[in-house]
Amino acid sequence: MKCENCTKKECSKKQKNDDTQSTSVDALSSGDGFEEKNEFPTLANAKILLSDCLACDNCMTSEEGARVFQQNQKELFRILTLNKKCDTSKHKVLAVSICPQSLPYFAAKFNLSVNDAAKRLCGFLKSLGVHYVFDTTIAADFSILESQREFVQRYQRRNQEEHALPMFASACPGWIRYAERVLTNLVTSHICTAKSPQQIMGSLVKGYFARQQNLSPDKIFHIIVAPCYDKKLEALREDFYTALYNSQEVDCVLTSGEIVQIMEQRNVSMKDVTEVAVDSLFSETKEGDVVRHDGKRSDGYLEHIFKHAAKELFGMDVKEITYKALKNKDFQEVTLEKDGETVLRFAAAYGFRNIQNMVLKLKKGKFLYHFVEVLACPGGCLNGKGQAQTEDGKPDKALLNQMEEVYAAIPVRLPETNTHVQKMYQDWLEGIDSKKAQETLHTTYSAVNQTASNLDIKW
Repeated sequence: MKCENCTKKECSKKQKNDDTQSTSVDALSSGDGFEEKNEFPTLANAKILLSDCLACDNCMTSEEGARVFQQNQKELFRILTLNKKCDTSKHKVLAVSICPQSLPYFAAKFNLSVNDAAKRLCGFLKSLGVHYVFDTTIAADFSILESQREFVQRYQRRNQEEHALPMFASACPGWIRYAERVLTNLVTSHICTAKSPQQIMGSLVKGYFARQQNLSPDKIFHIIVAPCYDKKLEALREDFYTALYNSQEVDCVLTSGEIVQIMEQRNVSMKDVTEVAVDSLFSETKEGDVVRHDGKRSDGYLEHIFKHAAKELFGMDVKEITYKALKNKDFQEVTLEKDGETVLRFAAAYGFRNIQNMVLKLKKGKFLYHFVEVLACPGGCLNGKGQAQTEDGKPDKALLNQMEEVYAAIPVRLPETNTHVQKMYQDWLEGIDSKKAQETLHTTYSAVNQTASNLDIKW
């Protein structure tokens, strides 16, 4: 059979994944003490196929498949169980970081304000035994700021470097996986080198926070709550692993839906949970109200980079951005004109059909855009397949509409105005342009397989 996301004409994805899941669940069940009698519930094995994800067996090894399926609720309860034992050498500090695009799901699903949803989700996780609950917005601040600077630098050297422009956003792991495993270096060389918010959060928790708490990174078990399954794959990247401590920056990713499954197994309603303020990475202070970045469905890379570039390159203050829908609502463009000339042309391309069309134009040399915000999910991050799905796997449109309203109502905070970020650049990263900042906040992307001949397949 052929799956809708696969670049092969024949795909054994579902059969392969069923076999892999069976193996990985058995491996988990024999884990350290997991099967012992304890207060934690036995969860039903999550039926996560990679049809829920955007990767397939064309770009995923069997080892990666097994490790992806190990990233489930059982990993959380395995750590909680270890923490209940007398052997303190095996205890872990359990930290959970929540993506901003997950909070509207909990707010809409349980009819709460986004601030109430954040506090009740924090209260629920801490009732399980989680030590710290963080908001990943600060990591997105870093990612956006680094992306802004990189775009300006690329634009300024566009005439000297062939692959300087266009620049593609690097925050979506589904898009990155596809680019590295299916496309050529012609495409990957255009991807922004700034890490995604998830992986910068991994650096913050296992680096900055660990140092503040006098902890070795391997003593922290770091979980991300995210809208999509692809972030499980992203957490496995070799460049996000520290050999010295045998530690990944992100140990496990759970989708928003998987957190709700835990609530259902424990017969807990969000409305009955005690509110607890979300933790801050900085001393004993707590986070205030939830904030977001510009952008209706994502972290707003397009809007922030566009406004920054307009100011830095052309001395123009852009207050509002006007999107122009082209072939469909998931492919839109934004332009900046000066003295009758179009000086910036940005686009937002969501969903793989739009991504494929974009790549074909690039290969044909007919690409007009300076920057593209690329997201694998149609409709953006709020529509991640780890949340807002009906039982038959289709988008829950009514819930998604509520989530979009909730997200749009969250106050916007510019990353430049976050004083914690500016202080961390100096105190932790040794300056904005330092070697440490480059190593901590950036990575590299390159093609692994060159199977670009598959681009003629109809999606």
